[in-house]
Amino acid sequence: MTDPIYLDYNATTPVDPRVLDAMLPWMKDGYGNPSSDHVQGRRAKAAVDAARAEVAALIGARPEEIVFTGCATEANNLAILGTARPGPMLCSAVEHPSVAAPMRRKAAGTIPVDATGRVDPAQLDIAAGTALVSVMLANNEVGTIQPVRSIADHAHAAGALMHVDAAQAAGKIAVDVDALGADLLTLAGHKFYAPKGVGALYVRAGTPVQSIQFGAGHEHGLRPGTENVPHIVALGEAARLARTELAEEGVRLATLRDDLHARLAAAVPGLLLNGHVAERLPNTLNVSFPGAAGWRILQRAPNVAASTGSACHAGEHAVSGVLAAMGCDAARAAGAVRLSVGRFTTDTEIAEAAAALVAAWQACAA
Repeated sequence: MTDPIYLDYNATTPVDPRVLDAMLPWMKDGYGNPSSDHVQGRRAKAAVDAARAEVAALIGARPEEIVFTGCATEANNLAILGTARPGPMLCSAVEHPSVAAPMRRKAAGTIPVDATGRVDPAQLDIAAGTALVSVMLANNEVGTIQPVRSIADHAHAAGALMHVDAAQAAGKIAVDVDALGADLLTLAGHKFYAPKGVGALYVRAGTPVQSIQFGAGHEHGLRPGTENVPHIVALGEAARLARTELAEEGVRLATLRDDLHARLAAAVPGLLLNGHVAERLPNTLNVSFPGAAGWRILQRAPNVAASTGSACHAGEHAVSGVLAAMGCDAARAAGAVRLSVGRFTTDTEIAEAAAALVAAWQACAA
């Protein structure tokens, strides 16, 4: 039995073989502790330092501003709960749960979005004394890209720090911390072809952040615990590949995405695009099928691996919080399917997946 066509790259990416090749030696022979002052330890530290430099290069940062974490969720929690500044916090209405949940613990306010899932900077009301504003760079469900620089300018004018969850954006579009005006920025390894279990938080020099875990002084005192050398090396190689291949791969992904959209729209009258038509990730297509629930369509198309929304809510059939924040009605939200292409998606797979989804919709809507 062959695996289904994988169109769920926003949930997770397969590990690139080149990343695996870089990682494996550190699981076998590179067992040294980077904090140990002997040959094996110094060798491991050098590997961690090299990876830190690659991750920094991907986002236009300095190596010393990169803190390795176990995942993007940890990085987001560190950015929010570790912000060492008093005052209220704000986040957008379409944030990932790993931002929204710690923000609720801080009793944060919510920034609304428009029908495309974007924050309107002209409508922002950030009070003086606000401690932190958190807005994701690109949404994991609909792919909408936020006007982060404009939001950051408003935040800084109010004296607030700017946190950007770039977990879904890194490796798909250019990410530059200075261009964005980010004080804190989150990355997730498994969203750009590194393994699960490694992430990073960019902390601009001078930004007041304190650890929310306690132990030794690893990662500039912000993330105690012996560094996961193999996964960090993998993250570094994934960052290098993303940086060197970004422009060409972005064009290819957008071509695949648009081909898939065209095939579906030609065969499904009333198909609706969710998200911004232009300001969205090149790999992400979120559409609502009329007259049928998205989960039922996917159930009838077992040769297509996709989702109806965030993988964090898999198995649930409730209306997406992102689509609800965008003002989608219940029928439109229920018919939504998220299709995300990636590095290993082919033209042939797009044609086959489109045919399968159309057939499934026809069966469900009959």
